[in-house]
Amino acid sequence: MSADTRAADEVWRAMVSVVFDNRDAWKRDVIEVSGLPFSRIRVLRRLARRPMTAKEIAEAATMDAPATSVAVNDLEDRGLVVRETNPNNRRCKVVSLTDEGRRVLARIDGVEDPAPRRFADLSREEVQTLESILAKLTDG
Repeated sequence: MSADTRAADEVWRAMVSVVFDNRDAWKRDVIEVSGLPFSRIRVLRRLARRPMTAKEIAEAATMDAPATSVAVNDLEDRGLVVRETNPNNRRCKVVSLTDEGRRVLARIDGVEDPAPRRFADLSREEVQTLESILAKLTDG
């Protein structure tokens, strides 16, 4: 492993730590606004990108097959997703959001998620540099 790779890995771990250590209040607020366990929110957010099979959902949300089935069944019972026959493979179902599922996601997206207080210690230039780097990492 090269020094550059090790350095990149260390930066990645630090970035993940900053995010994980500062999302608890947002998660609580999202759960309160949606009335859903966070595992269900993770599934809805993945389905916002595109309809998926249960296997694709499991992979995207890092869930095992039984947990995915339970989550999809719950979301379907709540009227947030629908299962339809996959036109490319009639033996399999595709899960997609309903209009109500999209409304729940819109409420979730409306939950405030301010930067951690420590961001106020950054200069304008540092924030712009971070923004530029993140744009490269997200192709945005």
